[in-house]
Amino acid sequence: MPKLGVVTCQILELEFAHVLSRDPDVSEIWVLHDDFSEELIRVLEKDNQKPVLRVKHANEFETDEINGIAVLIRVMEVGLHSNIPNLTSEVTTAVKELAPFVDSVLLGYGLCGNALKNRNELFKDIPVPVSLPMENEDPVDDCVGLIIGGRNNYYAEQCLCAGTMFMNAGFSRHWEKILAFDVPDKLLHKKDKIVKRIMGNYKRSLLLTTIVLGEDQLRKNTKEFNEKYGLKIETRPGTLTLLESAWEAAKRTDRRKIQLDLKPINSTLAFGITTPYLHK
Repeated sequence: MPKLGVVTCQILELEFAHVLSRDPDVSEIWVLHDDFSEELIRVLEKDNQKPVLRVKHANEFETDEINGIAVLIRVMEVGLHSNIPNLTSEVTTAVKELAPFVDSVLLGYGLCGNALKNRNELFKDIPVPVSLPMENEDPVDDCVGLIIGGRNNYYAEQCLCAGTMFMNAGFSRHWEKILAFDVPDKLLHKKDKIVKRIMGNYKRSLLLTTIVLGEDQLRKNTKEFNEKYGLKIETRPGTLTLLESAWEAAKRTDRRKIQLDLKPINSTLAFGITTPYLHK
């Protein structure tokens, strides 16, 4: 049985639950169980379409010889993007953890502020292919670029309103944790002012509706956020097409090392938590 690994942020928990639970090729879903994977497990078990097994360590991933694909998932804490070197380190460590037990690893990330732009170097010692969701020949920018359908759509919305807070399903569910980023101790008493100053650059909240979370629930999830920061609400259809394509590509890989020359982009945007920025 093929064994595929997934390392993903909590932001994409609903999307991966949807893709994996409905893929007829997937026979078993194994999840490294911790605080960050609780919601993914809950959603998968609610769908109840195939076995969901919890393990504490990757070396417990032992599948029987049955037809289909066995998937091992590591869910990473939301908000790692607030410190780019930390995001790079944590994702690399997670890939190394899964690699000895799977045939390939798919990352539920994009370039994420260029944290993963040097994939060949980061994963040069990994004996299995490691892939990112791609748009044509380039990795997607981040989880927003993934769900909005690529860089052109992302850029177009920023041109319409540079102060756009992009709300995909995961952001709408975890925004409080995302905004709870660390600041130096000497600035703790000013943290609220810092956040309000950052958010003062934003004018609208763009809800990206998909099959995993529709407009009504997105509005409900973000009501407090939008009222707190005075953002007008607009909507745009999102898509799971790029994630589904990435998953299908990961299923077709084997243990041969795949080298891709990824093109770094001038991207500092990570989940929209920066001063509004346009890709050049």
